Amino acid sequence: MTPASDTEPGLADALAAIDEWDAAHAAAAVIGPDGVVAGRGDLSRTFRWASVTKPVTALAVLVAADRGLLDLDEAAGPPGSTVRHLLAHTSGLPFEGTTTLAAPGSRRIYSNPGFDELGRLVSERAGGTFEAVLARFVLEPLEVTGTRLLERPSQGLHGPLADLARVALELLRPTLLDPVAAAAMRTVAFPGLPGVVPGVGNYEHCDWGLGVEIRGDKRPHWTSDANSPETFGHIGGSGGFLWVDPAADLALVALTDRDYGPWALAAWPPFSAGILTAATTPAAR
Repeated sequence: MTPASDTEPGLADALAAIDEWDAAHAAAAVIGPDGVVAGRGDLSRTFRWASVTKPVTALAVLVAADRGLLDLDEAAGPPGSTVRHLLAHTSGLPFEGTTTLAAPGSRRIYSNPGFDELGRLVSERAGGTFEAVLARFVLEPLEVTGTRLLERPSQGLHGPLADLARVALELLRPTLLDPVAAAAMRTVAFPGLPGVVPGVGNYEHCDWGLGVEIRGDKRPHWTSDANSPETFGHIGGSGGFLWVDPAADLALVALTDRDYGPWALAAWPPFSAGILTAATTPAAR
């Protein structure tokens, strides 16, 4: 990891914004095609990732599909739902609970139980606990050595920002998936559906890929207006996020111990814009 103090001053200044987030602990890193460009805070400190876990669980599901252990279009979840529906939050399952709220494929309903079901399915097909399968399929190949699944597949990873940066690099430069599967992950699945991004907003077109949210034309949003519509990633209720902007060829990750709330929706967009501006200047690249 490269400390911000050793990087281009504009990028160091942009990263310093995390000091104003009123979190007891916060860390952030900028990732380019060759790895971490700059970081700030303690990148080795363990944080709760909360729902930033979901893209990692999604990677395990897609690896299982690549290996022929399951099919994205096989039945899973409520009647009429598939693995693909669960990954894209279109199964009809609610935020929590088991009562189906809509027909599969008709609305984007963010669902923790949907990802827990994916974890159960992958565990069953691959053999062993989901924690073990996740380590074998994703964490170990990416050398994510300090992170463990301590809770549910939907929200249970705990680990350092250095490990989340390795996940971000994988999403920026895929190695675990073939090009078709990697592209499918970051491409809108079931386009044109309305839905809600919890804690962010209600959208007529609530775009998601397979395990990641896609910015699209969402306003307001937790990324910035400087981010391209192709930007994809995830936020977590523990006050962290990951985004990858293919147009900028850049990723940004942050973890805190301050629960997500209005502060984050106010702080993260200008932070992201500042990072993009600083990181894409000739001196920083």
